[in-house]
Amino acid sequence: MADGMPLPTMDELIEQHAPLLYRYAYRLTGNSHEAEDLTQQTYLLVQQRGHQLREVQALRGWLLTIVRNVFLKSRRHRGRGRSLDDIDEPTVVEESWDSPIDREQLQQALLELSEEFRSPIVLYYFEDFSYQQIADHMGVPIGTVMSRLSRAKTFLKKRLTADEECAAATPVRASRTKLLVPRTAMSHG
Repeated sequence: MADGMPLPTMDELIEQHAPLLYRYAYRLTGNSHEAEDLTQQTYLLVQQRGHQLREVQALRGWLLTIVRNVFLKSRRHRGRGRSLDDIDEPTVVEESWDSPIDREQLQQALLELSEEFRSPIVLYYFEDFSYQQIADHMGVPIGTVMSRLSRAKTFLKKRLTADEECAAATPVRASRTKLLVPRTAMSHG
């Protein structure tokens, strides 16, 4: 670096991103043990493939891509079927919510989405990725990301308001809704 400060080691970079990796893994799996396993597998892969990272600025997306690929590989090997009994109550993820939606109810609804719809929702609403960043991460056109987000939002709204008496009073906007967004993502446009 020009100012004489040493570059952070790969271990230090991973440590800084560990909460992000765990949150993303948890949202994909709905299970704290599986999320820990995915995070650990990601750490091991990063140790092996750290030399492949071209730009430190791309680290966040690169790490999340590894988490997603490890998740997809594990699903291919063991199948997609899961019982709702396998889903843990969210205990580690700490977020500030604007909506009274129950976290467990939201996590169960997310798990009902296939990965192609779940990942864009998690990345956009919980990790504050832009449409373009999601498109790059998933290797799909930006229009596909927008379509998947729209379809996933529609599903989640129906799923989360199905048992509520005031379902008709819950507005859905074209932009990020309070129904799904932690406060930190509300300011992102």
